[in-house]
Amino acid sequence: MAQRLATEYVKATLQMTELQLNQFMRSAECCHMHAIVKVLGSGGQEIVLVDESGEEVHFPLESKNGLYFCVLSCRLVNPRLTNLVRKLFTSCKGSGIVNRIYRGFTMMYYYEQGSVRKIEEVTASHRKLVYEYKHTAGELQRVYQLNDVEQEITRLYQDIDYWLDQRNKAETGEEIARIDEKLRLGAAKWFALEA
Repeated sequence: MAQRLATEYVKATLQMTELQLNQFMRSAECCHMHAIVKVLGSGGQEIVLVDESGEEVHFPLESKNGLYFCVLSCRLVNPRLTNLVRKLFTSCKGSGIVNRIYRGFTMMYYYEQGSVRKIEEVTASHRKLVYEYKHTAGELQRVYQLNDVEQEITRLYQDIDYWLDQRNKAETGEEIARIDEKLRLGAAKWFALEA
């Protein structure tokens, strides 16, 4: 089994409540991480987690309407720190790209609202789709609710009725021929849609 060399978060976004932030800080302490909270000049905060090995990760936070927003870009090597950030990312329903880097290839995980939507294997020479989320039930429901064809058939019925009425009122052979051509085209389209 391939051993992961690093995990990289690329412009990953997450939001958390104050309760989630406090739980995260407690879990960092339980994992023997040293947490430093910095107040930035812009009024925001930055949490810096430092592992026993000296590896650190910075979480720049902006507070809006009782929520904390974070845009995270970092590269992590230490498994304990990597696991802690992964748990935070999924519990706070993070979105973005997470690269899990192995010798010779990278697995790119595309997250949306804390769930994996797509996984790609990337090497120097190719990119291969490994997994892609498909909301099959939702897609089937959307297709089932489409009624464009039925609406078109209804419109064609109305057109054919109109042209039949016009044919009954027509006085010259030229008018009848023109109307018959419209009826022929309408009937052909109607049969195609019914099929």
